[in-house]
Amino acid sequence: MVIATNTATATATARGTYMTTDPALILNQWFSPGYPLGSFAYSHGLETAIQDGRITSAAELEIWLGDVMQEGSGFTDAVFVHSAFRCVDTVQAQALDATARAFAPSAERLMESVQQGAAFARTTSEIWEIAVPPFTHPVAVGFAARVLELPCALAATLYLQAFAANLVSCAVRLVPLGQTEGQAVLRRLGAQCSDISARAAVQGQGGLMSAAFASEIASMAHETLNHRIFRT
Repeated sequence: MVIATNTATATATARGTYMTTDPALILNQWFSPGYPLGSFAYSHGLETAIQDGRITSAAELEIWLGDVMQEGSGFTDAVFVHSAFRCVDTVQAQALDATARAFAPSAERLMESVQQGAAFARTTSEIWEIAVPPFTHPVAVGFAARVLELPCALAATLYLQAFAANLVSCAVRLVPLGQTEGQAVLRRLGAQCSDISARAAVQGQGGLMSAAFASEIASMAHETLNHRIFRT
């Protein structure tokens, strides 16, 4: 298997270096809030929805994020993670990344995915000594997981949990919500992550769709907000 832009020998060396590390520990590091992606700066349109008064409680937040996870960019990102993992070379991965960029519903959503993906690629390439191109975030994650032969289902599941956790953290600050309320929402959303990952794996690119229209419109309207804390 050759998927990195360097040689098969270098890829094998990277695998050998980290083969004694539990894959779950590597993935947990990737999706830790401390991994330098700048995720905290992006609200995924949530800031617009809160300012518009659509989200004023933990219950409303859970409904909003549940739709995003199940029917919106949470699901589509999981598809891109799984699809990138299946790419046989960088050419195929680049074509997939072009699809991921085209599928972004707004300029700010595209910026969010591109900038986090570039940060992930840069950090992961340096730490794990592999070559990850600056793809969009989900494509970069799936690509890197393939190179290091990490379990894709777990990678996509933890990606979704980290995605939900970041948005819950945004809401805790903006609504505002109590920390305990926010964590309760995250627990319930987290229970859905493995099922979403499994559905994305089965449906693949043929299942790409988004029906979370309110979230997408909120992301489009974000750039016109008078006062913005978050970049998206």
